[in-house]
Amino acid sequence: MSEFNLAKGSKTVIGMVHCLPLPGTAGFSGDYQAILDRAVEDAVTLEKAGVDAVIVENMGDTPFSALLDKAQVAALTAAATKVKEAVKIPVGIDAAFNDCEASLAIAGIVGADFIRVPVFVDTVLFSDGIIYPCARKCMNYRKAMGLEHVKILADVQVKHATMLSSQITVEMSAKDAVGNGADAIIVTGAVIGAETPIDMLQRVQKVVNVPLLAGSGVNHKNIHEQLNIADGCIIGSSLKKGGIISNPIDYDLVREVIEAK
Repeated sequence: MSEFNLAKGSKTVIGMVHCLPLPGTAGFSGDYQAILDRAVEDAVTLEKAGVDAVIVENMGDTPFSALLDKAQVAALTAAATKVKEAVKIPVGIDAAFNDCEASLAIAGIVGADFIRVPVFVDTVLFSDGIIYPCARKCMNYRKAMGLEHVKILADVQVKHATMLSSQITVEMSAKDAVGNGADAIIVTGAVIGAETPIDMLQRVQKVVNVPLLAGSGVNHKNIHEQLNIADGCIIGSSLKKGGIISNPIDYDLVREVIEAK
């Protein structure tokens, strides 16, 4: 088992394991086993190609709700368990869109090393309504569950959501997230596949003393530039043929990214 060594200057590359649509969601195919098989296939490919860690996420469950239902939690737990058994690199959980308690509970059961929390300190509008910050709930739940070793990777002003107050700067969000216990900060572009703006990374880097991650749009062409500022990156769509989220991870595309960093 590898230790999750995300740190300042580490240039950590985290690959996304995008689960196929889970039971109870609009895109579910009816094939439970296919969900587990694809998750393992993608995780193993990412590990073989050289990423440092993976995040298991229910990316196929559009349209998203802020919280998962019971069937989603069960399926995401099963997929994460299979991934954890299949790879030796660190594993993270992202119960999308913003179910920090589900992420932590699953992390505890499967022995995951970290979770991603998209809306930690901000108040945002997204496709299913308003999401309020969950930092207090997240930190209290982590303590109550005895999971203080599980790292919190917190997005600020996350993609696919709009801040309800335009007066709050990304620097303010980042400092607030660190002050409320985030172990690392994630900055993204506006949508999946959109490059994380260099100026936003620079602005956040100046005000936080925890690791900083570029959370969207990283590919073989820009990873070197991104990691000149960020301490790591989270990569998903650029590792799929044609950038299509539902496609499997492509080994050659992952190698291209790893070799370019």
